[in-house]
Amino acid sequence: MSWPTESELTAIKEAVSKMTGRDTEEVRVVVAPYRICPLGAHIDHQGGAVSAMTINKGILLGFVPSGDTQVQLRSAQFDGEVCFRVDEIQHPVGLANKNGAPKDQSIWGTYARGALYALQTSNKNVKQGIVGCISGSDGLDSSGLSSSAAVGVAYLLALENANELTVSTTENIEYDRLIENGYLGLRNGILDQSAILLSSYGCLTYMDCKTMDHKLIQGPELEKPFRILLAFSGLRQALTTNPGYNLRVAECQEAAKVLLTASGNSELEPTLCNGLEAWATGNLEEFGKLISASGLSSIENYECGAEPLIQLYKILLKAPGVYGARFSGAGFRGCCLAFVDAETAEEAASYVKDEYEKAQPEFAKKLNGGKPVLICEAGDSARVL
Repeated sequence: MSWPTESELTAIKEAVSKMTGRDTEEVRVVVAPYRICPLGAHIDHQGGAVSAMTINKGILLGFVPSGDTQVQLRSAQFDGEVCFRVDEIQHPVGLANKNGAPKDQSIWGTYARGALYALQTSNKNVKQGIVGCISGSDGLDSSGLSSSAAVGVAYLLALENANELTVSTTENIEYDRLIENGYLGLRNGILDQSAILLSSYGCLTYMDCKTMDHKLIQGPELEKPFRILLAFSGLRQALTTNPGYNLRVAECQEAAKVLLTASGNSELEPTLCNGLEAWATGNLEEFGKLISASGLSSIENYECGAEPLIQLYKILLKAPGVYGARFSGAGFRGCCLAFVDAETAEEAASYVKDEYEKAQPEFAKKLNGGKPVLICEAGDSARVL
């Protein structure tokens, strides 16, 4: 399944054309896919080894260089317009707020300013702004799919492209970390942006978050193709407004230090790892078992996951053709993911929808007409078209 589709590209280009009066052929488009993490999710902040891939849904940012210092942005999902200049010095708005701005700036343009902050902090010469329109994939709640990282990457790539900056993928991983850690005050790792920037279609991306070494593990041709189910909970809360996530990171780090000291290895840094042999050999049954075990570990060992998400995880495990399931994201909101036999994907999606509506009718209603279960395929890396 192709993404973005021709209709999606046409729509985002026409939106920018209406803003600027420029021909649609002049409009550049950043494609920044959402990501999933089958194994090793959210041990990136401990320097762990993680695996991830993108899906064929995500963020589109149509833009043209502004020709001056002005940034002017609109959103297909949110009202209003965001305007600022690239010669304005950006300051953190999160935990280390120094400029008097509210701690929680929920306006959708915050990540654009964060991208400029990251480039300014890294001494990149940004002299020209952009005029653009940003849009997320229709019909889904992107909570738990690293939509924030995808938005940050999209703004970085657009500003770099407009200013003809040569920036490596490794640098952009760090710049997106600066948006989240430095600008917003969120203590997450580098899993999300790494998956979005490094992934390749048909591969599972493996990354050591301590050394930043990575490799793409190509899966063999499968006799039975798979699909990715995204099942949405209706539970939403931004991580930057929930102190529980940062607290959990600190608790995990402290626990690891205690265990290392007790083992006599206090000088070592705590890291975690996961094996990927099942994927490389095309053993989806075994790969699915590992995904489900990772999901159970998130619940029982990491002690995360709100009750609606835990119920959704258990429902997915019973759905026809599902190889394995787990939370997507930190487990405090958003969705669960599952790998499923392509032939039974529709049946599984219907089963999950019906069972979740019985288990959590109030949260199911909060999906506001969005698709409660989405059938996706693997995607590719972020890029400028």
